[in-house]
Amino acid sequence: MTYAKILGTGSFLPANRVSNDDLAQKVDTSDEWIVTRTGIRHRHVAAENELTSDLAVQAALKAIDSSGLDKNDIDLIIVATTTPDKTFPSTACIVQQKLGMPGVAAFDVQAVCAGFMYALTTAHAYILAGLAKNALVIGAETFTRLLDWNDRRTCVLFGDGAGAVVLGKSETEGGIMQAKLQADGNYAHILETPGVIHGGEIVGSPYVYMDGQAVFKFAVKTLAKIGKQVIDDAGLTADDVDWVVPHQANLRIIESTAKHLGLSMDKIILTVQDQGNTSAASIPLALDLGVRDGRIKRGDVVLLEGIGGGFAWGAVLLRY
Repeated sequence: MTYAKILGTGSFLPANRVSNDDLAQKVDTSDEWIVTRTGIRHRHVAAENELTSDLAVQAALKAIDSSGLDKNDIDLIIVATTTPDKTFPSTACIVQQKLGMPGVAAFDVQAVCAGFMYALTTAHAYILAGLAKNALVIGAETFTRLLDWNDRRTCVLFGDGAGAVVLGKSETEGGIMQAKLQADGNYAHILETPGVIHGGEIVGSPYVYMDGQAVFKFAVKTLAKIGKQVIDDAGLTADDVDWVVPHQANLRIIESTAKHLGLSMDKIILTVQDQGNTSAASIPLALDLGVRDGRIKRGDVVLLEGIGGGFAWGAVLLRY
């Protein structure tokens, strides 16, 4: 049988680190208000000359290096992003050019904060189908460019960054055990950027809108359900899970989801306090942290799960 395993991980954060106190100088908020409601203390903001592809390339180089492969061994690039460099070409094609990998299949996936789940699952399917051997899967965002910095409900939540993995074909058992994706467009109105381009002008707001309470309720219920499904489908229980790497949207969502799954917070990899919500980048950023600091070890059972606008959500259970 063919399996798909994570061979390497990498991440990159912009140098500009913004604290809650920094934001409090620009908008009516405070460190206490933000921490109490979100758990966030800092986030990173890309410089004016930093593009999503630039962050993606740095994370990709680290993932390739840690995989032990050469870039010429990669035959698929998938970039999950909501903030592409351009409408087209895809950010994946731009990353491919910057990495010097002509000829490699490359495309973007857009599922907002669930983007990395969609991209990783797609790469998994390519490998199992024999259409790729080694895939570079990247979540990268310059999400702060979608924010109204006068709206304290949203501007305090998000940050920029990129995370990446190399997913490779293996003949030995392990790697991704179960994966599941779902979506429901009926909930699009509670988290969106409503503006559209029409006649050369933006009609409606180009900034993120979010109904925080509605998102919280939907996210906790949905993530707990899909997390349980992939664990059950693998024939395992919550006790068998060594680590959970969730989308880093809000500490309260993470805590509530863990409680519903019957998992201790000691098993959760957290970056939300230092990075905020980096959308499609948040899961690979947290995964790379857990791997590099030694918490996630080879053979560990790891649950990845994320949810974003769409609404779209997904979970992957793997043996690292």
